[in-house]
Amino acid sequence: MTDTPDRGNFTATIGSSVAAIDAAVWDAAAGNGNPFVSHAFLTALEQSGSVGGNSGWQPVPLGVGDGFAPAYLKTHSQGEYIFDHSWADAWERAGGDYYPKLLIAAPFTPVPGPRLLTHNEATARALITTAEAVVDRNGLSSAHANFVEPAQLDLFRAAGWLIREGQQFHWANRGYADFDAFLDDLSSRKRKAIRKERREAQAAVEIVALTGDAIDEAAWDAFWKFYQDTGARKWGQPYLTRQFFTLIGLTMADKLLLVMARRDGKWIAGALNFIGGDTVYGRYWGCTEDVPYLHFELCYYQAIEAAIGLGLARVEAGAQGEHKLARGYLPVPTWSAHYIADPGFRAAVADFVKREARAVEHGIEALTEMGPFKRG
Repeated sequence: MTDTPDRGNFTATIGSSVAAIDAAVWDAAAGNGNPFVSHAFLTALEQSGSVGGNSGWQPVPLGVGDGFAPAYLKTHSQGEYIFDHSWADAWERAGGDYYPKLLIAAPFTPVPGPRLLTHNEATARALITTAEAVVDRNGLSSAHANFVEPAQLDLFRAAGWLIREGQQFHWANRGYADFDAFLDDLSSRKRKAIRKERREAQAAVEIVALTGDAIDEAAWDAFWKFYQDTGARKWGQPYLTRQFFTLIGLTMADKLLLVMARRDGKWIAGALNFIGGDTVYGRYWGCTEDVPYLHFELCYYQAIEAAIGLGLARVEAGAQGEHKLARGYLPVPTWSAHYIADPGFRAAVADFVKREARAVEHGIEALTEMGPFKRG
């Protein structure tokens, strides 16, 4: 795709890779709060073959001046965590081609963050206009911006994009001095349950937290086995290649926290976290042996301890998972934005997202009432 829209008083560019853009320029636009829109993360996806090639994720980063949007031409809806398969089926039954579509997102990463990488509102609006022009001029069905941070929602809304609401479970740091202070906030029954889970998991294995240069290739080899096992069960095949983990280990080591479990001298499980400006992001988990409560310990409790120790505001533990509720992770809304080119199709999708939002909001309210924290 080589179309370069010229709309109004700006000229936009459509690139073929993030790697081809100067890292300092990209990161100046992206900021340092969210690691998943960093040049290092997105370039590692490209250089490792996790995107590009036959992956169905063709990088087409959009640029306006010194602002960018991490964009991809998608030939499927895998690895997005915002599910639009029913939209695709409906449009194709009506005789249209839903794919390719344009997606603005951090691939394989259900983490809210900036999707318009700029500090200038006019540039942000121009990036949205550019995405619309790419759709219109190339006959695409739609453009989508997934897991948009709340601060940028009004920009998409003002442009007429449909706003879709979703839900995740996040843990909030209420100024806790340590993990026990967090437990003191919970009801007695939930507090006792968590202590039991931690006691049994920690008694079964040795837990080691690795970061920076301590994450060597042997650790990545072990973690790759865990990730493959989880990926095969969830998606049929892993989204990320083995080389991706080596690359982020070289370029993002200070933003990684790899929590590993060892038994009888052998790594048997691990959870990979990314460290952002104010958040611990739990991303990948896997194991080769089943140990009761070890998933909760590595993915949730160790992440909470890390956030408290680093003085960070929250833990975001990824998509889905109502089992997180009992462990102090409360439901929060997430949002995506959607530009649908055909007016009739747009009207149908608008009705769908409106009805879906009511259900999501009722669910968040009900789940919050079921949370583990003390009442009153």
